[in-house]
Formats: sequence, structure tokens, C-alpha cells
Amino acid sequence: MHHRAHPKPAIAFPPESAPPHLGMVPHHAGHAPPARRHAGPKPAVAMPQEGAPPPIGAAPQHARHARPGRRRAGARPAIAIPQESAPPQEAFASFPEAEPEGQKPASDCDRQLEAIAVARPLGALVAPGECGAPDAVLLQSVTLPDRSKVAVVPAATLRCPMAKALAQWVREDVAPAAAKLGSPLHALSDLGSYLCRGRDGVAGATLSEHGRANAIDVRAFKLGDGKVLALADPQAPPDFRDAVRQSACARFMTVLGPGSDGAHSGHVHVDLAPRHNDYKICEWDVRKPAAPAVAARSEHGAFAAAGKIKPLEEVPLPRERPARAILHARTHRRIRRPVFLPVFLR
Repeated sequence: MHHRAHPKPAIAFPPESAPPHLGMVPHHAGHAPPARRHAGPKPAVAMPQEGAPPPIGAAPQHARHARPGRRRAGARPAIAIPQESAPPQEAFASFPEAEPEGQKPASDCDRQLEAIAVARPLGALVAPGECGAPDAVLLQSVTLPDRSKVAVVPAATLRCPMAKALAQWVREDVAPAAAKLGSPLHALSDLGSYLCRGRDGVAGATLSEHGRANAIDVRAFKLGDGKVLALADPQAPPDFRDAVRQSACARFMTVLGPGSDGAHSGHVHVDLAPRHNDYKICEWDVRKPAAPAVAARSEHGAFAAAGKIKPLEEVPLPRERPARAILHARTHRRIRRPVFLPVFLR
């Protein structure tokens, strides 16, 4: 007796899911994935306005940590980029107002120099290496106590302390010494001031004080009557040069003139080089004028008249050596032996 096969009950699939394709593992009802929900229209995102404060209690939104939303296919919505807003005026209240380059406040040295000289501030001098100066001025003339001017020819580029020391030296020492000669002081002639170079102009040598605008080379002083008093000229009045030398060595740290070396034989170098224990160098020989030459027909006659040349018959002969000394010298005379040379050296 055959039993009729009962038909297998049909498997009911969930209405929201489609039947699996061939080769795919069917999902069990207990582990079935959640149904995909269709995303509705996204709410509009309000972009922050310029300078508007965030609402109270709202957490700050950082663009770096924001979760990107799922983009929809189609045209991308326009994104409003916030413009860079200017800070309020109160933000500038804590910063001092910038001053122009040419209107820097004058220093104490500039104000003191303005009372005794005519100088134009140059500011800071920038040069390679250690050359340069932080407070340079262009010294054009020195104002004497009677308000007359002593020109500096050519105008010297110096640091303000050096220019002030030079002006005080001319006012208080050089001008009174020149007035004793019967004519007022009119000008100072120099050979150079600021120049980035080594000492004595030698390349690779220690930097000169000229490279720091801290020195000047004085050649001569000119009087009101046109007379030029060169400091290295022996014919210049020695009293004037002695007074100038003593005052220069008292005011400046370095004074180099004739007699110091060959590089300063024709002028006088003065500077304010700082040294340990304020050590000073003063090397300047004030040369006196030579004695007048004795008139004579010939050189021999001039020397003879001066008593430097005696006649031949008046020249004393050396004393004779005693006979005993001569015999002793002969006894101990070294005997010179003949030297035999090889044949090829003869």
C-alpha cells in the first residue's frame, strides 16, 4: 500500500526582502539584515554668518571632526565659504603705533652734539663682517662758543660719541691754540673717516676703527687768513703742534702721528677704541724745523766750516803697540797647514 506523499509546505520569504539568488547563502529570519530605509530630504544646514556668535549652549562644530554625510546623486549644493572677518578695533589698542624710519627719537648724544656742531643723523650703518655703526652721523662743521663755524672738509661719517669728542676737542683746545697765532680757526682738513678696511689698509688684518666709524685722520687746520697748519710739517709752528698733541692724547684713546709708523707719517690718527683699564696710546713726535744750512762753496767747505772735517795732518795716528805684545802675538799665532785637494778638485 502506497502512501501518498504530502506536498512540502512553501517557504514564506519576508515581504521586504527579495529571494536570494542562486549560489547565495539564504539568510535566516533571526539574522536577517535590517531593512534599508530610504533617506528622506536632508534638512538645510545653516552656515555661520560673519561675526555672528554661536548660539548659547551649542557645542562648537569643528570642520575637522564633522562626520561627512551621505551624498545624493545629482547636482551638489553650493557651499557658502565664510569670509575672513576683520578683527575689531579694540584688538589694535595693545599694539604701539609704528613710527616712520626717519622720525626716530633723538638720543642724548644727538641732542648734545646738536648744540656744538652741525651734523646730520644717518642711523645705523650695515656692512659686511664687523663693519658698521649703530648711531652714525655726518659731521659737517663745528660751532665755536662765539657761534662761528669750523668746517670739516670733507664731511666726516662718524659715530655720535666720536663726533662729539672731535667737536669738543676743536672747540675747547684747537681753536684757542690757533687764536694765539693771530687768526681764528676756519676749517679742519681730514683724509678719511668711515671705511670698512683692516689696520693700515692691509687686507686680512685686524679691523681698523675706521671700519666702525670710530676714527678720523686729521691732516691740517686752516686759519682765517688762509694759512694751512699741517700737523706733520716740521715748518709749522711747534708751539701750536705741541698744544694740539697734548690735548689730543688727553681726549682720545689712540693718537698716531709722525714717528709711530710709516702709515701715519703724513697725518694724525685719532680714535676712541675701548681698551682694558682705559689704556691709551699716544705716539706722535712733533718734529722741530731743521737748522739753517751753512753757506759754503762746496760740500767739503761746509763740513770743514762746521768743524766736522779736519785736515789730514791734524788726524791723530793710533798708538804704537808695545814690542812685548807683538812678540806674544807671534808666538801664539795659529799655524796654517796646507790643504791637499784630490786631483779632480785641483
